Formats: sequence, structure tokens, C-alpha cells
Amino acid sequence: MPGLNGLEFQEGLAEGGARSRSFSFTVGASLPSCVQAMKAGAVDYLPKPFRDEDLLYAVARALERSSEQWLQRLQRKEMRVRLATLSPREFDVLKGVIAGMLNKQIASQFGTTEGTIKVHRRRVREKMGATSVAELVVLAQRTGIAPTSTHATKV
Repeated sequence: MPGLNGLEFQEGLAEGGARSRSFSFTVGASLPSCVQAMKAGAVDYLPKPFRDEDLLYAVARALERSSEQWLQRLQRKEMRVRLATLSPREFDVLKGVIAGMLNKQIASQFGTTEGTIKVHRRRVREKMGATSVAELVVLAQRTGIAPTSTHATKV
């Protein structure tokens, strides 16, 4: 690449918003250049000369990571679609549930009855495709509406 080294090319891709990942191959491997390459989006850093097996292993790991990231994006998208089916009140009830609130606490917050909240919770679980409150919390975490470490003890 005339006038541009691999790291500069990779940083340019990252600055341009490219989501593709890359590998860095270098003759002069150093810790600072490795760190810089990884920060710019490299999935692996192989010093030259490298063995064919090392390259194949790095590519396999990168494909595995890419597949996992694709699946996570797909799951988030599906959960957002399901979230969009919730009424505003159902969404509020969902937030109460993932915060660990009891039905009577949620009912008190909204000035309604416990029975009404039970109906909303059932609808939320059905619309979100969850069979339990724990599963509902996990789904909410995947969509980003619940912290990944909830401290809900009463469900």
C-alpha cells in the first residue's frame, strides 16, 4: 500500500465507520504497535513470519467471534421488535418487574390493583416470549433496557 502502512489503513477504516474487522501482520512486532492495532479494530496480531496453522486458527477465532456478534445483533433486533408491541403501561410494568418490584409495589406506583398488574405481567411475558421473570430480565438486558447486573432479589 503505497504511502500507507497497514495500521494507518486500519485506523482509516475505523474512522470511516467501517464495521469490518482485520488482522495485522508485521515484521517489527512490538507491544505498543499490537495495542494500537487492537484498538483500531484488529481481531488478531500475527508477527511475521507466522505459521499457516497460526493464520488458520486466527481466522477461525475471528469467524467465531463474528458469528457470535451477528447472533447478538439479531437477538437484540428481535427483542426490540417485541418491545415495540408492548403498550406504554405494559412497558412501565416491565421496568418495574426487571427492577425487582412486587406486584403490589407496581400497583401502588400506578394507582391500580394487584390483579391488573398480574394481567399486564402475563401480557408482557407473552409478548416478549418469556416463560419466567428471570427470562424476562435476560431479554430486557439483551435489549439494553435493564442493567446487566440487576440486584433484584424479590421477584
